[in-house]
Amino acid sequence: MATLECRSLDLHLKVTFRLAERDDLPKLEWYGKYTHFRRVFQRTYEEQLRGERLMLLADVNGFPIGQIFIQLDKQAEQLQAGGKHAYLYSLRVMDAFQRQGLGSALLREAEALLRERGYTSVSIAAAKENDAARRLYERHGFQVVDEDAGRWSYVDHEGVTHYVNEPCWIMEKWLG
Repeated sequence: MATLECRSLDLHLKVTFRLAERDDLPKLEWYGKYTHFRRVFQRTYEEQLRGERLMLLADVNGFPIGQIFIQLDKQAEQLQAGGKHAYLYSLRVMDAFQRQGLGSALLREAEALLRERGYTSVSIAAAKENDAARRLYERHGFQVVDEDAGRWSYVDHEGVTHYVNEPCWIMEKWLG
């Protein structure tokens, strides 16, 4: 019996950072892993069209392998002292592409987009049980400024409301 020789192939993929388009919405479900967020993706996309949010994607050959969503300030009275503030959320990278620097790249791209639009600060939440996320954000200059009970809800693709309880650290960074 012959021994199978292990071979390898290094793949170099071009990753493009861009805003989501309508055709991306089903792809964001990542082959069923996030189907339960179908309505959330649709609502977020509609809010992007209205200028209230941004859906930044890391794209390889027309498929989003990473994402970060950005909630923009809605009204002038909501501005933080010293400038416009945005909130980052839903930072995700497909399992096969994790630990390659893609999450860091998405953070940098989101910050660059916000700076171009005149934002001076940004915040993000890190689940208290997710030490890796907190360390990532700290490496990018975010500091814990508060904590939050992390209670929110969403309606899944079948119309069922789900309630989430995920205590988190609120972290902030000045874009200056």
